[in-house]
Amino acid sequence: MTYVLLLVGFALLIKGADFFVEGSSKIARLLKVPPMLVGLTIVAFGTSSPEATVSIIAALEGNSDVSLGNVVGSNIFNITLVVGITAILNPLKVESETIRKEIPFTLLASVALWVLISDMALQGAGANLITRTEGIILLLFFAIFLYYIFEVARNNREKGNVDTGDTTGITWGKNIFFTLGGLAGIIFGGDLVVDNATDIALSIGMSETLVGLTIVAVGTSLPELITSITAALKKESEIALGNIVGSNIFNILLVIGASASIAPLAVDSKIFFDLIFMIVFTIVLLIFSRSRYKISKKEGAILAIVYLAYLTYIIIRN
Repeated sequence: MTYVLLLVGFALLIKGADFFVEGSSKIARLLKVPPMLVGLTIVAFGTSSPEATVSIIAALEGNSDVSLGNVVGSNIFNITLVVGITAILNPLKVESETIRKEIPFTLLASVALWVLISDMALQGAGANLITRTEGIILLLFFAIFLYYIFEVARNNREKGNVDTGDTTGITWGKNIFFTLGGLAGIIFGGDLVVDNATDIALSIGMSETLVGLTIVAVGTSLPELITSITAALKKESEIALGNIVGSNIFNILLVIGASASIAPLAVDSKIFFDLIFMIVFTIVLLIFSRSRYKISKKEGAILAIVYLAYLTYIIIRN
Protein backbone atom coordinates (compact mmCIF):
# COMPACT_ATOMS: atom_id res chain seq x y z
CA MET A 1 0.00 0.00 0.00
CA THR A 2 2.91 2.35 0.75
CA TYR A 3 4.19 1.97 -2.81
CA VAL A 4 0.69 2.56 -4.22
CA LEU A 5 0.28 5.76 -2.17
CA LEU A 6 3.74 6.90 -3.32
CA LEU A 7 2.63 6.54 -6.97
CA VAL A 8 -0.66 8.34 -6.20
CA GLY A 9 1.35 11.18 -4.63
CA PHE A 10 3.52 11.54 -7.75
CA ALA A 11 0.41 11.51 -9.99
CA LEU A 12 -1.21 14.28 -7.89
CA LEU A 13 2.00 16.31 -7.99
CA ILE A 14 2.31 16.10 -11.77
CA LYS A 15 -1.36 16.76 -12.60
CA GLY A 16 -1.66 19.41 -9.88
CA ALA A 17 1.37 21.26 -11.28
CA ASP A 18 -0.14 21.11 -14.76
CA PHE A 19 -3.39 22.75 -13.59
CA PHE A 20 -1.51 25.19 -11.34
CA VAL A 21 0.77 26.54 -14.08
CA GLU A 22 -2.08 26.68 -16.59
CA GLY A 23 -4.37 28.59 -14.23
CA SER A 24 -1.76 30.97 -12.81
CA SER A 25 -0.31 31.91 -16.22
CA LYS A 26 -3.80 32.83 -17.47
CA ILE A 27 -4.53 34.81 -14.31
CA ALA A 28 -1.33 36.78 -15.06
CA ARG A 29 -2.73 37.64 -18.49
CA LEU A 30 -6.09 38.72 -17.01
CA LEU A 31 -4.33 40.86 -14.37
CA LYS A 32 -2.01 42.32 -17.04
CA VAL A 33 1.10 41.55 -14.97
CA PRO A 34 4.27 39.77 -16.16
CA PRO A 35 4.28 35.99 -15.66
CA MET A 36 7.56 36.45 -13.73
CA LEU A 37 5.69 38.32 -10.99
CA VAL A 38 3.08 35.57 -10.75
CA GLY A 39 5.95 33.07 -10.44
CA LEU A 40 7.51 35.18 -7.67
CA THR A 41 4.25 35.43 -5.70
CA ILE A 42 1.28 33.07 -6.29
CA VAL A 43 3.31 30.14 -7.65
CA ALA A 44 6.24 30.58 -5.23
CA PHE A 45 3.93 30.88 -2.22
CA GLY A 46 1.97 27.81 -3.31
CA THR A 47 4.98 25.59 -3.93
CA SER A 48 6.60 26.76 -0.66
CA SER A 49 3.57 25.59 1.36
CA PRO A 50 5.12 22.19 2.20
CA GLU A 51 8.31 23.82 3.55
CA ALA A 52 6.20 26.26 5.58
CA THR A 53 4.01 23.48 6.97
CA VAL A 54 6.92 21.19 7.91
CA SER A 55 9.06 23.99 9.40
CA ILE A 56 6.28 25.66 11.42
CA ILE A 57 5.02 22.33 12.82
CA ALA A 58 8.63 21.42 13.67
CA ALA A 59 9.06 24.78 15.46
CA LEU A 60 5.86 24.21 17.45
CA GLU A 61 7.16 20.76 18.46
CA GLY A 62 10.59 22.20 19.39
CA ASN A 63 12.44 20.40 16.59
CA SER A 64 14.42 23.37 15.24
CA ASP A 65 16.95 21.20 13.36
CA VAL A 66 14.13 20.15 11.02
CA SER A 67 12.90 23.76 10.61
CA LEU A 68 16.25 25.24 9.62
CA GLY A 69 17.64 22.19 7.83
CA ASN A 70 14.48 21.82 5.75
CA VAL A 71 14.66 25.41 4.49
CA VAL A 72 18.41 25.43 3.74
CA GLY A 73 18.26 21.96 2.15
CA SER A 74 15.24 22.92 0.04
CA ASN A 75 16.88 26.14 -1.15
CA ILE A 76 20.04 24.30 -2.19
CA PHE A 77 17.88 21.75 -4.03
CA ASN A 78 16.01 24.59 -5.79
CA ILE A 79 19.03 26.58 -7.05
CA THR A 80 20.98 23.52 -8.17
CA LEU A 81 18.83 20.54 -9.17
CA VAL A 82 15.52 22.31 -9.90
CA VAL A 83 17.16 25.06 -11.99
CA GLY A 84 19.48 22.46 -13.52
CA ILE A 85 16.84 19.97 -14.67
CA THR A 86 14.51 22.75 -15.84
CA ALA A 87 17.28 24.37 -17.93
CA ILE A 88 18.32 20.99 -19.38
CA LEU A 89 14.73 20.46 -20.61
CA ASN A 90 14.34 24.01 -21.93
CA PRO A 91 16.95 26.82 -21.50
CA LEU A 92 15.59 29.40 -19.05
CA LYS A 93 15.15 32.93 -20.37
CA VAL A 94 16.10 35.50 -17.70
CA GLU A 95 14.66 39.03 -17.60
CA SER A 96 17.01 41.93 -16.81
CA GLU A 97 14.87 42.83 -13.74
CA THR A 98 15.45 39.33 -12.38
CA ILE A 99 19.23 39.73 -12.73
CA ARG A 100 19.30 43.24 -11.27
CA LYS A 101 16.77 42.82 -8.45
CA GLU A 102 15.14 39.45 -7.73
CA ILE A 103 18.21 37.17 -7.65
CA PRO A 104 20.23 39.80 -5.68
CA PHE A 105 17.31 39.97 -3.21
CA THR A 106 17.57 36.17 -2.81
CA LEU A 107 21.30 36.60 -2.16
CA LEU A 108 20.59 39.38 0.37
CA ALA A 109 18.12 37.13 2.23
CA SER A 110 20.67 34.28 2.30
CA VAL A 111 23.45 36.56 3.57
CA ALA A 112 21.11 38.08 6.19
CA LEU A 113 20.40 34.59 7.55
CA TRP A 114 24.13 33.76 7.56
CA VAL A 115 24.93 37.05 9.40
CA LEU A 116 22.31 36.29 12.07
CA ILE A 117 23.74 32.81 12.66
CA SER A 118 27.41 33.92 12.43
CA ASP A 119 26.75 36.69 14.94
CA MET A 120 25.38 34.09 17.35
CA ALA A 121 28.40 31.82 16.85
CA LEU A 122 30.70 34.69 17.89
CA GLN A 123 28.74 35.07 21.12
CA GLY A 124 29.44 31.49 22.24
CA ALA A 125 27.74 28.08 22.07
CA GLY A 126 25.02 29.09 24.54
CA ALA A 127 23.73 31.83 22.24
CA ASN A 128 23.12 29.69 19.14
CA LEU A 129 19.49 30.64 18.68
CA ILE A 130 17.54 32.54 16.05
CA THR A 131 15.44 34.58 18.48
CA ARG A 132 11.86 35.81 18.11
CA THR A 133 13.17 39.35 17.51
CA GLU A 134 15.38 38.11 14.67
CA GLY A 135 12.44 36.14 13.28
CA ILE A 136 10.40 39.37 13.21
CA ILE A 137 13.30 41.14 11.42
CA LEU A 138 13.18 38.46 8.70
CA LEU A 139 9.39 38.94 8.40
CA LEU A 140 9.94 42.71 7.97
CA PHE A 141 12.36 41.97 5.10
CA PHE A 142 9.63 39.80 3.61
CA ALA A 143 7.14 42.68 3.85
CA ILE A 144 9.63 44.90 1.94
CA PHE A 145 9.91 42.23 -0.76
CA LEU A 146 6.11 42.02 -1.11
CA TYR A 147 5.87 45.82 -1.34
CA TYR A 148 8.48 45.79 -4.13
CA ILE A 149 6.55 43.10 -6.05
CA PHE A 150 3.24 44.97 -5.83
CA GLU A 151 4.90 48.24 -6.92
CA VAL A 152 6.45 46.52 -9.96
CA ALA A 153 3.07 44.99 -10.86
CA ARG A 154 1.31 48.37 -10.51
CA ASN A 155 3.94 50.17 -12.63
CA ASN A 156 3.72 47.53 -15.36
CA ARG A 157 -0.05 47.82 -15.54
CA GLU A 158 0.02 51.64 -15.60
CA LYS A 159 2.64 51.73 -18.36
CA GLY A 160 0.98 48.97 -20.35
CA ASN A 161 4.30 47.11 -20.63
CA VAL A 162 2.75 43.65 -20.56
CA ASP A 163 1.67 41.99 -23.79
CA THR A 164 -1.14 39.76 -22.55
CA GLY A 165 -2.17 38.66 -26.02
CA ASP A 166 -5.77 37.70 -26.74
CA THR A 167 -7.65 37.10 -23.47
CA THR A 168 -10.94 36.19 -25.19
CA GLY A 169 -12.45 33.12 -23.60
CA ILE A 170 -10.20 33.28 -20.53
CA THR A 171 -12.46 33.41 -17.46
CA TRP A 172 -11.64 34.22 -13.84
CA GLY A 173 -13.71 31.45 -12.26
CA LYS A 174 -12.27 28.58 -14.30
CA ASN A 175 -8.65 29.67 -13.83
CA ILE A 176 -8.98 30.40 -10.11
CA PHE A 177 -10.46 26.89 -9.79
CA PHE A 178 -7.56 25.43 -11.82
CA THR A 179 -4.98 27.32 -9.72
CA LEU A 180 -6.47 26.40 -6.32
CA GLY A 181 -7.27 22.82 -7.38
CA GLY A 182 -3.75 22.40 -8.77
CA LEU A 183 -2.25 23.82 -5.58
CA ALA A 184 -4.28 21.38 -3.47
CA GLY A 185 -3.03 18.51 -5.65
CA ILE A 186 0.58 19.72 -5.29
CA ILE A 187 0.41 20.01 -1.49
CA PHE A 188 -1.50 16.75 -0.90
CA GLY A 189 0.62 14.88 -3.44
CA GLY A 190 3.84 16.21 -1.92
CA ASP A 191 2.67 15.12 1.54
CA LEU A 192 1.92 11.59 0.28
CA VAL A 193 5.31 11.35 -1.43
CA VAL A 194 7.27 12.54 1.65
CA ASP A 195 5.40 10.33 4.14
CA ASN A 196 5.52 7.14 2.09
CA ALA A 197 9.06 7.63 0.77
CA THR A 198 10.17 8.15 4.40
CA ASP A 199 8.45 4.90 5.47
CA ILE A 200 10.14 3.00 2.63
CA ALA A 201 13.55 4.55 3.43
CA LEU A 202 13.33 3.69 7.14
CA SER A 203 12.21 0.15 6.32
CA ILE A 204 15.38 -0.43 4.25
CA GLY A 205 17.66 0.83 7.03
CA MET A 206 18.26 4.56 6.38
CA SER A 207 18.72 6.66 9.54
CA GLU A 208 16.14 9.29 10.51
CA THR A 209 18.79 12.04 10.26
CA LEU A 210 19.69 11.02 6.72
CA VAL A 211 16.00 10.75 5.78
CA GLY A 212 15.46 14.30 7.09
CA LEU A 213 18.39 15.76 5.18
CA THR A 214 17.48 14.05 1.92
CA ILE A 215 13.87 12.87 1.58
CA VAL A 216 12.21 15.60 3.67
CA ALA A 217 14.19 18.47 2.09
CA VAL A 218 13.81 17.02 -1.42
CA GLY A 219 10.21 15.97 -0.80
CA THR A 220 9.05 19.40 0.33
CA SER A 221 10.77 20.82 -2.79
CA LEU A 222 9.05 18.42 -5.19
CA PRO A 223 6.29 21.00 -5.88
CA GLU A 224 8.97 23.50 -7.04
CA LEU A 225 10.61 20.82 -9.18
CA ILE A 226 7.42 19.54 -10.83
CA THR A 227 5.93 23.05 -11.26
CA SER A 228 9.13 24.46 -12.78
CA ILE A 229 9.56 21.50 -15.14
CA THR A 230 5.90 21.79 -16.20
CA ALA A 231 6.28 25.55 -16.75
CA ALA A 232 9.46 25.01 -18.79
CA LEU A 233 7.79 22.37 -20.98
CA LYS A 234 4.89 24.78 -21.55
CA LYS A 235 7.46 27.44 -22.60
CA GLU A 236 6.58 29.52 -19.50
CA SER A 237 10.23 29.92 -18.47
CA GLU A 238 9.53 33.18 -16.59
CA ILE A 239 7.12 31.35 -14.28
CA ALA A 240 9.67 28.52 -13.86
CA LEU A 241 12.51 30.83 -12.76
CA GLY A 242 10.19 33.13 -10.79
CA ASN A 243 8.92 30.10 -8.89
CA ILE A 244 12.46 29.06 -7.89
CA VAL A 245 13.70 32.55 -6.95
CA GLY A 246 10.45 33.42 -5.15
CA SER A 247 10.38 30.12 -3.25
CA ASN A 248 13.89 30.68 -1.91
CA ILE A 249 12.97 34.18 -0.71
CA PHE A 250 9.73 32.87 0.87
CA ASN A 251 11.60 30.00 2.57
CA ILE A 252 14.22 32.21 4.24
CA LEU A 253 12.21 35.31 5.11
CA LEU A 254 8.69 33.96 5.66
CA VAL A 255 9.21 30.33 6.73
CA ILE A 256 12.24 30.86 9.02
CA GLY A 257 10.88 34.25 10.14
CA ALA A 258 7.51 32.74 11.10
CA SER A 259 9.11 29.64 12.68
CA ALA A 260 11.51 31.72 14.82
CA SER A 261 8.69 34.09 15.81
CA ILE A 262 6.72 31.08 17.10
CA ALA A 263 9.67 29.55 18.98
CA PRO A 264 13.41 30.49 18.93
CA LEU A 265 15.33 28.13 16.62
CA ALA A 266 18.45 26.38 17.93
CA VAL A 267 21.25 26.28 15.34
CA ASP A 268 23.38 23.18 14.68
CA SER A 269 27.01 24.10 13.81
CA LYS A 270 26.85 21.72 10.80
CA ILE A 271 24.44 24.11 9.07
CA PHE A 272 27.22 26.71 8.50
CA PHE A 273 28.71 24.76 5.60
CA ASP A 274 25.28 24.34 4.00
CA LEU A 275 24.53 28.07 4.37
CA ILE A 276 27.83 29.02 2.71
CA PHE A 277 27.09 26.50 -0.06
CA MET A 278 23.64 28.09 -0.56
CA ILE A 279 25.15 31.61 -0.79
CA VAL A 280 27.92 30.55 -3.21
CA PHE A 281 25.47 28.87 -5.58
CA THR A 282 23.06 31.79 -5.45
CA ILE A 283 26.02 33.85 -6.76
CA VAL A 284 26.71 31.15 -9.39
CA LEU A 285 23.03 31.34 -10.45
CA LEU A 286 23.40 35.11 -10.84
CA ILE A 287 26.56 34.67 -12.96
CA PHE A 288 24.88 32.04 -15.18
CA SER A 289 21.81 34.31 -15.56
CA ARG A 290 23.98 37.16 -16.84
CA SER A 291 25.45 35.02 -19.63
CA ARG A 292 23.30 35.87 -22.66
CA TYR A 293 20.29 36.46 -20.36
CA LYS A 294 19.51 32.74 -20.14
CA ILE A 295 20.54 29.62 -18.26
CA SER A 296 21.70 27.19 -20.93
CA LYS A 297 21.46 23.39 -21.01
CA LYS A 298 25.19 23.12 -20.25
CA GLU A 299 24.90 25.41 -17.21
CA GLY A 300 21.84 23.44 -16.10
CA ALA A 301 23.85 20.20 -16.29
CA ILE A 302 26.64 21.76 -14.16
CA LEU A 303 24.11 22.76 -11.48
CA ALA A 304 22.50 19.29 -11.46
CA ILE A 305 25.90 17.57 -11.12
CA VAL A 306 26.85 19.92 -8.26
CA TYR A 307 23.71 18.91 -6.36
CA LEU A 308 24.54 15.21 -6.74
CA ALA A 309 28.06 15.93 -5.39
CA TYR A 310 26.57 17.89 -2.45
CA LEU A 311 24.12 15.05 -1.73
CA THR A 312 26.99 12.55 -1.70
CA TYR A 313 28.89 14.80 0.73
CA ILE A 314 26.04 15.13 3.26
CA ILE A 315 25.39 11.37 3.15
CA ILE A 316 29.08 10.75 4.00
CA ARG A 317 29.11 13.60 6.56
CA ASN A 318 26.16 12.17 8.46
